[in-house]
Amino acid sequence: MTEQSPHAPLAPTRRAHVLAALSRDGIVRVSQLIDELGVTPVTVRRDLAQMEAEGLLVRVHGGAVAPQNGHAAEHAVDAEPATDDSIAVLVPSLNYYWPHVVRGMEHEARRRGYRLLLRGASYELQDERPVLERLVQDPAVKGLILAPNTDTPHAQDVVQWLADCGVPSVLTERDAVVLPGRTPVESVTTDHALGALLAARHLAELGHRRVGLVLSRDSPTSRKIGAGWAAACEELGLTPTQHFEDFLPHRTSAEFSDAVNASLDRTLAGGTTALLVHADAEAMAFVDLALARGISVPRDLSIVAYDDEVAELFTPALTAVGPPRAAVGAAAVDLLVRRIAEPDRAVHRVTLSPTLNVRASTAPVRED
Repeated sequence: MTEQSPHAPLAPTRRAHVLAALSRDGIVRVSQLIDELGVTPVTVRRDLAQMEAEGLLVRVHGGAVAPQNGHAAEHAVDAEPATDDSIAVLVPSLNYYWPHVVRGMEHEARRRGYRLLLRGASYELQDERPVLERLVQDPAVKGLILAPNTDTPHAQDVVQWLADCGVPSVLTERDAVVLPGRTPVESVTTDHALGALLAARHLAELGHRRVGLVLSRDSPTSRKIGAGWAAACEELGLTPTQHFEDFLPHRTSAEFSDAVNASLDRTLAGGTTALLVHADAEAMAFVDLALARGISVPRDLSIVAYDDEVAELFTPALTAVGPPRAAVGAAAVDLLVRRIAEPDRAVHRVTLSPTLNVRASTAPVRED
């Protein structure tokens, strides 16, 4: 009998993982989930049964598939390009945030007559240059789209290599400059600082004056959300005693549950009535633990998730900031194709705005 890992993820994290896999692949297998989540077959089957009861999936022999009206049926496949010209794509993950970005790239690439050559790296990869070198050796590759890891000793080396490799490139959800002149690199990004501002304003409109921000420690997006949050607190006139910021370890780490509990303790001790939490799975964990401790969401505590990958499917449906993921991917391809056609054109940096989707997890501050 398979033993469950003592550090197995919480139920909200498991649900988010399953929903992201279904959104990406249209199918999940029990054996796959056991390996990826470190849980027992009984736990996986119980999760799938509960999610089927909620209409989120349909169980089949050995796993589950997306419902016919779900995300898996939303993306029609265009006709194959007439040429072998390709755009190589390297993203740090094929889970959660990035599948929707890649779908946007794929749709736009096909429309423009290009094939997409996709590679997934990882946030642990210290130097992406060997992978990129192999990609550009393919004569069919006319350009690169990538989201390099910005937190490694080789981050600037990768940027410098891109500038010298002779193949046009565009960064997605990353900003960088080429030294020594600090020339900006062509990029498409979401205005994540604006996303934090939208969330803070929404909470302020509901009367919340004691608010908190909880971020994923390892995500490059967190820095931009944090900057926007700081600006929002200043705009709203909140003092340091009225807001706080916490960082969480990766959701699969042994410390994650304790960190969420500690942050929730801090929330209660400070009289905080609303939180912005990055990302969806982390926000779900907060709701799950809050409810287990008798804290009502949103009556006692309003929660806004950041990413809106699967936030709408949770109970209660989470108010969430949604980056325009597919639009980011499409814009990156458009930018690269224009660069391929006009090598001497000015450097373009495209910034897209996120949206705030208000749902059931936020409410006016409770009046005692």
